[in-house]
Amino acid sequence: MMIMMEEEVIGILRSNGIDVVSTLPCGRIRRLLELVHSDIELKAIRLNKEEDGVGISAGAYLGGGKPAMIIQSSGLGNCFNALLSLSVTYRLPLPILSSWRGVHNEDIPAQIPFNKALPDALRALGIPYKEIRTREGIEAVDEVIKEAYENSSPCVALLSPAIWTGSDSEELEHAFPKRNKKRCVSYEKEIRDGEMTRYEAMRIVAEFLDGECVVTNIGIPSKELYAIRDRALNFYMLGSYGQASAIGLGLTLSTKREVIVLDGDGSLLTTSVLPTIAAEEPHNLSIFCMDNGTLGSTGDQLTDAYTVVDMELMAIAAGIENTVKVHTANELRYVLEHLYQHKGPRFIHVIVKPGNQDTDNIKLSPEQIKRRFMEACVTV
Repeated sequence: MMIMMEEEVIGILRSNGIDVVSTLPCGRIRRLLELVHSDIELKAIRLNKEEDGVGISAGAYLGGGKPAMIIQSSGLGNCFNALLSLSVTYRLPLPILSSWRGVHNEDIPAQIPFNKALPDALRALGIPYKEIRTREGIEAVDEVIKEAYENSSPCVALLSPAIWTGSDSEELEHAFPKRNKKRCVSYEKEIRDGEMTRYEAMRIVAEFLDGECVVTNIGIPSKELYAIRDRALNFYMLGSYGQASAIGLGLTLSTKREVIVLDGDGSLLTTSVLPTIAAEEPHNLSIFCMDNGTLGSTGDQLTDAYTVVDMELMAIAAGIENTVKVHTANELRYVLEHLYQHKGPRFIHVIVKPGNQDTDNIKLSPEQIKRRFMEACVTV
C-alpha cells in the first residue's frame, strides 16, 4: 500500500524526536493535522493565534522538549516579531511546517499578496526556509528540522498544496466528542487601588521560591526580579511582548517542576493563550497577573484593565477554574503559602500600584539566560 504524504511527514517528525507540535488549521492540510492530533507520540497543542506557538515552543525547548509548529503560511506574518525577539535572540530552534497558500490553484484572492512576497520577507529577516513544491521534495522537511536544531534557529518549510494531491480521498473522518459541558459562575468581586507596587509584590513571591521555574514578563518586570533575587531558574524575557504565559505553558509540557509566570495585565490582554492553557490543564502552572492597569515599561499608559476589564474574570471566562484576587501583602502571602493545595492551572490576580522600581539592566546575555536556565531546569 502506498504511504500517503501526510504519513511520511509524521514519520519525519517522529524520526527527529519531535514531541510537541503547535498547530493552527489550514484547509489544505486537514489530513496532516488530523494525524498529528491523533498520534500518541506527539503532544499536539491547538493554537488560537500563531504567535503563541512561538512562545509555547520556546518553553517546551527550554524545559528539555523538542518542539515544532504546523501552521498556514499567512500565520507567519503574526509570528515574525516573536521569532526574531525570542527564537532568534535566545537561539532557540524551531522548525515550522507551513502550508504555503497563494502559490498553487489559490481561489482566495486575499491569500496571494502576502504569500507571494513571503520568500522575500523570510530572506529579509534572515529566517532560513525551503520551498517544497513537489511530492518528490518532501524529504526537505527532514532537512528543515535538522537545520533548525543544528543551528539553534527557526527554519521554515513552505509546503505547496500540490504535494498533497491524491490525499483527499483518504481524509480522516472527524470524530466529534459530545459537546457536553456545564458552567455555573457566580462572581462578585471588587477591584480597589493596589496597596503594593509590582516590585513589592514580586519581592514577596521571590521569598517563597524554591525549585520552581519562573518566567518573567518583558522589560522592567524582568529587571525587577533580577534585582530582587537572581537565580538560574529565572527566565528573563527581553522581548516578545505577550509571550510570558505561552512560554510558561510550553515549560509545563517538558518539565515536572512547578512553573510560575510573572505576567502583566497589558501582556495578557494582547495574547490568546489563556483558553489554550485552560484546555491543556497544566497542573504545574501558576500565573501571577501583576495588574497595575498600565503599560509600565513604556511610560505607564493605561490599559483596559485599569478602567473596564477584570483580569480574573477574563481568566474564568477562558476556562481557568482555580483563580483568586489579592490586594494586600498579607493576602498574597496567604495565597503563596497555600498555592499547591490545588492543582493548576492557577491564576492569581494581583492588584498593584502603577509605577516602576529604579533598577539596573540585567547583566546577562540572552544565551547566558537560556543556558543556565536549561541546565538548572534539568537538574534534580
